[in-house]
Order: sequence, then structure tokens, then C-alpha cells
Amino acid sequence: MRRVRPGAAARGVPAERALTSVTAGQEFADDERLEPVDLPRLWHVTLSVSGPAAPLPDIRRGLEQLAHDHPFLLTSRYAADHAEIRYWEEARDLHDAAAVALRLWGEHRLSAGLPPWEIVGLEVIDRDTYHQRIAEGYGPPPAAPVGVHPF
Repeated sequence: MRRVRPGAAARGVPAERALTSVTAGQEFADDERLEPVDLPRLWHVTLSVSGPAAPLPDIRRGLEQLAHDHPFLLTSRYAADHAEIRYWEEARDLHDAAAVALRLWGEHRLSAGLPPWEIVGLEVIDRDTYHQRIAEGYGPPPAAPVGVHPF
């Protein structure tokens, strides 16, 4: 419950203020560069994890199981003490895409037999930014070959 300072009502300050959403004006609705907020978009996700060294065959098997369980995974690279998972996520906005990505490792670590590593990096970029980076020659190379590979 929100506390109100004594005398606030006497000064004309309402006890509770309702939060309201603000809609964009017509000039924004007519702007073709803006996408509707409620439509899902594609986000390129790179999730980096690391921790104590684990046997390489176990890591590969776990990442392959994760890719089998979640066919949206594009590519995974791994070493004895770290891994990187890259994929496309369909989500309404960056916050939703990041939330799903941050849950991915923890929720599926046991079922896929993955090491008890922690998430140490997360990048979520929209489709246009991903393709712009590739065209300009910087950023991650396109994920080819698709699958699970050592670094």
C-alpha cells in the first residue's frame, strides 16, 4: 500500500494516481518506419555461458539434446569451459526476447544434461541490425554451418 504524506490531500495531491498508457499521436501512426508494438518481431539472440571445465563429449551431447528439444536453435559452439548459443526468437519486443533467452539455460540445463554453468553474456538484436552488421562486415558471421560445433 502506498503511503501518503500528511497534509498531501489538503494541498490537492491525490492519494493514489492511476497509471495510464500514452498512445502515440497520429503523426507516429502514419510513420512507415515504425512497426506496430503488438506484432511479434524476429530477434537474433546470442547466449554465452561458462563455468568449470566439463568433458567435451558431454557438452556436445547436451547441446545436441537442447537443439533437438528446441529446433529454433540455430547454432552452438562450445569448449570445455564455455559455450555460445545463437538462434532467432520471435517476440513482441526486446524485453520478451531477452526474458526467454535468460530462462533457456536454467530451465533446460537438467533435461538436456548440460553443465552447471552460468550465463555470462546475452546479446539480443533486431533482424535489421543483424543484417546491417553482416553487410558492414562486423558482428557475428552468419551461422553456417548450422548445428553444434567446437570453437
